[in-house]
Amino acid sequence: MGARRTRPRFLLWAALAGLISGAVFLAAAELVALIAARSASPILAVGSFVIDIVPQPVKEFAIAAFGAADKIVLLGSLGLAVAIASAIAGILQYLRPHLGVAALVLAGVLSGAAIVTRASAEALSFVPPLAGTIAGSVILIVLIRRLQGWREDVTSGEGAAKGVNRRGFLLTSAIAGASAVIAGVAARAVSAATSSVDAIRGALRIPEPRSRVTIPEGAELDVDGISSLYTPNDQFYRVDTALTVPTIDPATWRLVVDGMVDQRIELSFDDLIGRGLDEYSITLTCVSNEVGGNLVGSARWLGVPVRDILALAGVQSGADMVLSRSVDGYTASTPLASLTDEGTDAILAVAMNGEPLPLEHGFPVRMVVPGLYGYVSATKWLTELKVTTFAQDEAYWTPRGYDAEAPIKFSSRVDTPKAGAPVPAGTVAIGGVAWAQTVGIDRVEVQIDDGDWQEATLSTAVNVDTWVQWFLEWEAEPGTHYVTVRAVNRDGEVQEQERAPIAPNGSSGWQRTLVTVTG
Repeated sequence: MGARRTRPRFLLWAALAGLISGAVFLAAAELVALIAARSASPILAVGSFVIDIVPQPVKEFAIAAFGAADKIVLLGSLGLAVAIASAIAGILQYLRPHLGVAALVLAGVLSGAAIVTRASAEALSFVPPLAGTIAGSVILIVLIRRLQGWREDVTSGEGAAKGVNRRGFLLTSAIAGASAVIAGVAARAVSAATSSVDAIRGALRIPEPRSRVTIPEGAELDVDGISSLYTPNDQFYRVDTALTVPTIDPATWRLVVDGMVDQRIELSFDDLIGRGLDEYSITLTCVSNEVGGNLVGSARWLGVPVRDILALAGVQSGADMVLSRSVDGYTASTPLASLTDEGTDAILAVAMNGEPLPLEHGFPVRMVVPGLYGYVSATKWLTELKVTTFAQDEAYWTPRGYDAEAPIKFSSRVDTPKAGAPVPAGTVAIGGVAWAQTVGIDRVEVQIDDGDWQEATLSTAVNVDTWVQWFLEWEAEPGTHYVTVRAVNRDGEVQEQERAPIAPNGSSGWQRTLVTVTG
């Protein structure tokens, strides 16, 4: 058997050697990160870097296509990319010694750069990728040398008699591969278990608020298919840049207020809740919400007014923006007036729908500001409020094509009947929700096909910051029909009809739904 005939087979084995070396790289890095720097996971750091640099259209596509699973898809894609790159490194090392190791070293440098440039980087954050690079390179060299020895045995005709290199390659591959899987999975499991704040959150007792929201009679309509007045926490939309949910112990949490202030202040969690909590009813909307989309939700929040915290520091004249910062480095630019206006309930929230904030919604403290899209106001895992100006500072999404200031465009949505779900002829309830935070909804109007606009029945509004439900009874006739909805706010303004994309400041347009009515 000649060398040429055996090459394809050995290239496959070389690719396997590369895969195993890549797995060892990641496992070693995870193990060392567990000891030296918990935030220094290469795959997570690179994933966060990808989130930071991804173009705006790609980001919008990911949210629209995958919803809350977008980060899982990203991690899976990164895993696939790592597997392919590792296999190529193995083949390179087999064909041209040292090229494969050079590829691993380059991967180590790039992942190390992604790690040390993160806002959460620690003093020893460079150590895990360094350890992974060394371990992966050593395994790659050992495996490829054994593989080359196996090839030489085969081409010289000694393979059947000896088989030492073949057994050595297979045994080393099995041991290294199994060790990498076990060590990597164990490291992530231990890291998650030891850093988890689930138990702490479960034991946390939030003080009773000084005031509670009064829910008026008729605030929730008894119509099947309409979104509930308050969105359950496990159904509340989540859009953020955190690849993994930050875990913060309230005992160590600190909020710093600095910048253009008379004095820098630092508050603990106990300091914050010790100021007294009040309950607020507020609907949040994501700028990525398409017309008729579900990236909007309402909740009852417990919190402290942001204006009270800013007053402690003393805001200096000339400031017009507060740059809020998350523990993972994310920033949002909020107009100062939206935080200091006595008529706006901008708060630092610590509880959501009767329980401490869920981890994925910002535990232990997040911002909630009615009337502004979340990307300029709803910072989760809050750690800093910097009083500054729009001219001096810009936030995470501003250089990525979004407006620095983003008031929510009021809108309405059809929840029932849903497109693609036929309904029987006869009386059909058309219903949904409408929102105009800080202004309020005056009425909702529905049009069937090209007919006259009909005014829908509204639920009783809790306040101007919370969405209202609406419904209209329709005598549906067999066939296909278009149902269009629009809202009018309390200032007499009609919802914008013209369609606008998400960027740079939120979508607009009337929702038009095709409904099939069966005979």
